[in-house]
Amino acid sequence: MDGLSQLLSGMALVGFAGAALWLLLRPRARMAALMPAPRLLALGAATTALWAAAMMRFTPGAPQVLVVQTLRDAAMLVWLGATFWSARAPMARSLRLILRMLVTVCVLTLLLGVAAYWRGGAAAGPWMGSTLTFAAMVVATGGLVIVDAGVRQGSAGLRMPVMAVAGGFAMLWAYQLNVQLIGALTGTRASTLIALLPAVALLALPTYVVAAMDIGRERMRLSRPAATRALTLLGAACYLILIALTVAAARAMGGDYAELAQAISLLALSGAAVLMLASARSRAWLSVMISKHFFEHRYDYRAEWMRFTATLAQGAKGDGGEDDRNLYRRVAKALAELTGSPGALLMTPAAAGGFRIAEQWCWPGDVADDATLSLRSAFMLQETQHIVELDAERRGQGGQDLAIPQWLLADTRAWVVVPVLHFQRMIAIAVLHRPAVSRALDWEDLDVLRIAGQQAASYIAESQSQRALSEARRFDEFNRRFAFIMHDIKNLASQLGLLARNAERHADNPAFRADMTQTLKISAGRLSDLLVRLSPREHAPTADPGWVPVEPILKDIAAEVRPRRELFIGCEAGLAAWADAGSVRRIVGHLVANAIEASAAGMPVQIVAVAEQGRVRIDVIDQGCGMTREFIRDELFKPFVSTKDSGFGLGAFEALQLAQAMGGAIEVASEVGEGSNFTLWLPLADASSAAVVDARAINGGRT
Repeated sequence: MDGLSQLLSGMALVGFAGAALWLLLRPRARMAALMPAPRLLALGAATTALWAAAMMRFTPGAPQVLVVQTLRDAAMLVWLGATFWSARAPMARSLRLILRMLVTVCVLTLLLGVAAYWRGGAAAGPWMGSTLTFAAMVVATGGLVIVDAGVRQGSAGLRMPVMAVAGGFAMLWAYQLNVQLIGALTGTRASTLIALLPAVALLALPTYVVAAMDIGRERMRLSRPAATRALTLLGAACYLILIALTVAAARAMGGDYAELAQAISLLALSGAAVLMLASARSRAWLSVMISKHFFEHRYDYRAEWMRFTATLAQGAKGDGGEDDRNLYRRVAKALAELTGSPGALLMTPAAAGGFRIAEQWCWPGDVADDATLSLRSAFMLQETQHIVELDAERRGQGGQDLAIPQWLLADTRAWVVVPVLHFQRMIAIAVLHRPAVSRALDWEDLDVLRIAGQQAASYIAESQSQRALSEARRFDEFNRRFAFIMHDIKNLASQLGLLARNAERHADNPAFRADMTQTLKISAGRLSDLLVRLSPREHAPTADPGWVPVEPILKDIAAEVRPRRELFIGCEAGLAAWADAGSVRRIVGHLVANAIEASAAGMPVQIVAVAEQGRVRIDVIDQGCGMTREFIRDELFKPFVSTKDSGFGLGAFEALQLAQAMGGAIEVASEVGEGSNFTLWLPLADASSAAVVDARAINGGRT
């Protein structure tokens, strides 16, 4: 291992010496454009080469090496201060004090070490080792603090390779700190880890070269989780340093103090861990303290906005459960999570006026049914767009009379009232529960809640629009169905009117009375069917298709229209269609009624049904006035277009819709003055289809 360490030290010496020389030979103007303090970076590389030479001459971790290391650390600290802070962005006073203290420790340690070895030579090693180790631990810990603050300060304007150099410094200091802590805790040197110090230094060498090249102008910004983890590690390192110093001091004092110090330290660590794990209030306090003192902004806007949008869009669990389907609950949860609130209420406009509680998320206990917000208060919130901090209202420091209800002020769990506005119209109000660590709202809280409320309002408005559109579609479907039914009612009214007129002349005729009775029964049945079609549960335009014999349908239609006109029916024996019987009856009935209305009295109307090319063909033929080809092409099957003064223009449109729903079609051939031929094409029900129907009937009859 000693031979490997010597080899690595030599490589580090050559590498850093070459890097320092290369940095010094680079054009000053070009280097000044790449980083603020290029000469100091060259100085850092040179002192690191000197440190590597000391490790090669002696051994890594030797007291002489620690003396030279102070020179390297001082150069690194000076480069950090000159690179990440400037006159336009000065260093904070507390941080500047830390930096000066660390540089002073480096200089004093260097002078003390040089003086000790100048006067005592090798004999100074044993008593100087502990002092140099302690100073190195202090400088490494402070250096990590400076690196963290510097990266956060310079992440908005410095190149990524420059950040990488600082990361190399942090890696080297963190490694040395851990090595020294292990030695202090165990009382023995970590020889293997110390021997690998030159290898760690070599890992940081490429950052010096890359930083001086014109690449990597992208900015680097540590995420909040990464920065939090770095602070956690730094806190753990500080804790370990404190433990090591305590144990070392107790060991130096002798007696049983070392074991007592170890026991007290273990108890303190266990107590702190239990407190953080078991107490939500303690964790919340720690989170607030970290955000307040270590970060420029309270919120990690990217992460919070992604979580907020995901909660609104997908729900809390994303499994399609009740919470995910309830948009109001998702809105309450999303707004509460932004501020760390454990619960929330969402109020929406009430039918009787004001706002009532529509949904709650994790709100402890029950809320009274009469917990409402008056219209006056709602109007004030809408006009002012004011986010209400209820603690200020309770103290009488609200500044505006917002008419906040007494039940809300009396409930100390209520913390903030957030109006949810959409285009200056308030569509909801969110009441947030007081977080575990209560605090006053600042400008960041107000801005975040205001923007989040507008985003949530867009989701609620979209949901309300979807519901309104769904209701409009249901009304449209009802109106559409009613229009078709009105068309059928008109036909029935015409048929009953004709029957009433004929009754005046043929009431004494027994055959006519029999036909009239049959016609009235059929009309009453059709009216009942029309009422069923008006039911909201009647959605499908056709029922499930089945085996339908054609000839009985044609005979029933002929019986219905017999008081108006005699029909000539010709049907192929045993002809059956694969369709819905009621729909076929409505289509053919409409075509026959149109044929009768288009024909003069006494003119024949024919129905011919045959099987052709694997389809059922039903022709309704009249010799009436006929239609033009333009009318057939452009207007015949359009809704609300009719040539009759009292027509609705829906019969042909409904007939075509029903035929297409059964897999059929309607074909028209007509000439003006020569009549028309409407052809209904339907799927043919073959023998296999009939067998299926018979099997269903047999199975359905079994017990």
